[in-house]
Amino acid sequence: MENENVLSCSVNIEWSNSQGIIQRKLAHKSAFLRLIRSDVREIFVEVTAGKSVPVKLQLKGISVHNKFMSEGKASIKFQEVHCIMFISNAPPSQLFTFLKTVFVKMTGEKSASNSNPSLRTQLLSNKPAKFEEISPVTLGEMEKAKAKISKGTDTTPSPLSRKRKLSPREGGKPLSSKRLYASSPTPNEPLDIEQKEVMEACLSGRNVFFTGSAGTGKSYLLKRIIGALPPDVTAATASTGVAACHIGGITLHQFAGIGTGEATLERSIELASRPGTYTIWRRCKHLIIDEISMVDGAYFEKIETIARKIRRNDQPFGGIQLILCGDFFQLPPVSKGKNPIKFCFETEAWSRCHLSSYELKKVHRQNDDEFIKILNCVRIGQIPEDMATKLAETSRQNIEKNGILATRLCSHTAEANTINESKLDALSGEKQVFTSEDSPPHLKKLLDQQTPIPHKLELKVGAQVMLLKNINIATGLVNGARGVVKSFEGDFPVVQFRNREYTAKPERWCIKTATGAMITRKQVPLKLAWAFSIHKSQGLTLDCVEMSLGKVFEAGQAYVALSRAQSLDTLRVLGFKASQAWANKKVLDFYRSLNLQMETMRLIPLGRKENKPTIKKTFKSNSKLMSKPLITIN
Repeated sequence: MENENVLSCSVNIEWSNSQGIIQRKLAHKSAFLRLIRSDVREIFVEVTAGKSVPVKLQLKGISVHNKFMSEGKASIKFQEVHCIMFISNAPPSQLFTFLKTVFVKMTGEKSASNSNPSLRTQLLSNKPAKFEEISPVTLGEMEKAKAKISKGTDTTPSPLSRKRKLSPREGGKPLSSKRLYASSPTPNEPLDIEQKEVMEACLSGRNVFFTGSAGTGKSYLLKRIIGALPPDVTAATASTGVAACHIGGITLHQFAGIGTGEATLERSIELASRPGTYTIWRRCKHLIIDEISMVDGAYFEKIETIARKIRRNDQPFGGIQLILCGDFFQLPPVSKGKNPIKFCFETEAWSRCHLSSYELKKVHRQNDDEFIKILNCVRIGQIPEDMATKLAETSRQNIEKNGILATRLCSHTAEANTINESKLDALSGEKQVFTSEDSPPHLKKLLDQQTPIPHKLELKVGAQVMLLKNINIATGLVNGARGVVKSFEGDFPVVQFRNREYTAKPERWCIKTATGAMITRKQVPLKLAWAFSIHKSQGLTLDCVEMSLGKVFEAGQAYVALSRAQSLDTLRVLGFKASQAWANKKVLDFYRSLNLQMETMRLIPLGRKENKPTIKKTFKSNSKLMSKPLITIN
């Protein structure tokens, strides 16, 4: 469990005079911030780094800038002493927790700071101060801070920002306080036991590969891992653009800087030695790769060699910690020409990395035990007759509701596009066109590749659509929810979803470039959904889906398609046959070997304590800060 009172980060502190001229600077590339309290109950932040003398700054009359928490950046301005502290390279989740603790503790100190000093305070004021770490935030303090936020107290933004008229969306509440109190830059649901094991392994510095069937929370856990690592030295990548966008990262090809990887090794090393790419490779300490199953084995070997050459380090990947995530039973690498598919686990590079392997087994997407068992059998291509019959029987189900038709999953993208275009043209009424706002505009093609949202969206009343962003999880407005356009209200489509009506207003998607720059697309979060390709559906949860698997051409395609459904009740499979679902033999052999090793090496008893065995677990695989403050606390 992370300590909410301590933050590891890079720190720059500047002291200036009353005219704003900087008088003194202090910079630490690696430092710890700790919240402490003096014996007269004053709260300080203590900065320690190496053998340097700790610096203590009282948290009084401060302004906190927290807009860039998701990038591990923030600043605290100590107005009374003309000092500002710039925080960078902090693990985003750790930074969020730290600033939230500051906010809650300072909010609780308001009433005390305005009262007259106690007799105890007066008696101790002339003695040397003693400090201790502040106590953890209590439920009472959280509720007290929440109550003050809802009332719009003096913990709201500074006078300058108070003058700004709050939009209806902000609800008249201080945006900054709400941001710190309720909105984490990383997911904040508690991890289960399996996920905690993986998290601990990643934070310990080991090379890790974790896998699991569809819906076991792999991407969710990956976001938590990314949030727990320092961003300046962490590269979050994925094999596809949409998967990279989902975890807030970039594609592996962008990171590697060698294009498609088809050049010779010598030429690829030259490409990776260009100044920008060279710096990225040298700076990286943690390389995360999502959807590893779709990374070609030859490409994986090539970048592993490049990492050693560029970093002048003979360790695997040049000493970079490797965190791999994916399910090899799902979509494989795209085959090039007549060359056979080569998975990453078949390479010598994979074996050299000595990956600690984990498998997540708890399914979060589906709650139906019967459906989960069916999916597990489909995953390995071994479907008993009764399960095949159960899937075939879904062809007679009526899963439509409120005019929402089932999304047809197609094995080919071109087929899905043709269906959507023809269905839209067949509707009567005027077509409404929604064009995205891209920043910068000339990167439209890159945004098309790496975001799920189209640059140009054409809709009519009656159009079947899919929501592409989590808007309100509690009411079912989630990524993958199905709906139908009922009308247009001003410039926005009104969509009837299965459980409620929603006026779809533009949302923002942000992706990083290899150099760390942010590019954005703002668009209505909808896409035509009469049909979707199986490839494009990976990662989605669909609440109304139909498919015919007669044209599947890859191992794992049928499994990916079926596992998009929430339950058997929201699924319709046309003409299902057990022969339509199969697994790659290499993948089956890999998982057999992996599971055998994890089973035989997982539990090693080391003795007994209080009549209970102590267990040691081992794992082995087979082979810009803002210009104005967002929070002011006096």
